[in-house]
Amino acid sequence: MEERSEKAVALMKDGYNCAQAVACVFAEEAGADKATVFRIAEGFGSGMGTMQGVCGALVGAVMLAGLSRSTAHLEHPDSKPQTAALARTLMKAFEQEAGAIYCKDLKGVATGKPLLSCHDCVRLACRLAAREVFPVKA
Repeated sequence: MEERSEKAVALMKDGYNCAQAVACVFAEEAGADKATVFRIAEGFGSGMGTMQGVCGALVGAVMLAGLSRSTAHLEHPDSKPQTAALARTLMKAFEQEAGAIYCKDLKGVATGKPLLSCHDCVRLACRLAAREVFPVKA
């Protein structure tokens, strides 16, 4: 798992935003085309539109929840409750481990004391996605 987290950090260093980095390293497992995932996640970096809202790395993990759990029944949506429950699990676990879910809080905008670096947020989101969204079947 650490290898995947470091691949996501490398993607950030290559210009991907945090949401793109997390979502793209799991695109294949989610059954999605990496280029499509990259395009969808483009506006979610730095807390959605760079507005420092919910951490983009966490948003990338939540995107993976939808990609992996949605039944895509367009006429009769039926998978929202399961996907929402998984999203809540990801968000609660991220907050418990990081101390916050908002980019501005993670970066310490008001306090001057960052909780996690962006790279560490990406690492955490990747760990959570691996554990909660794509657990290894025993």
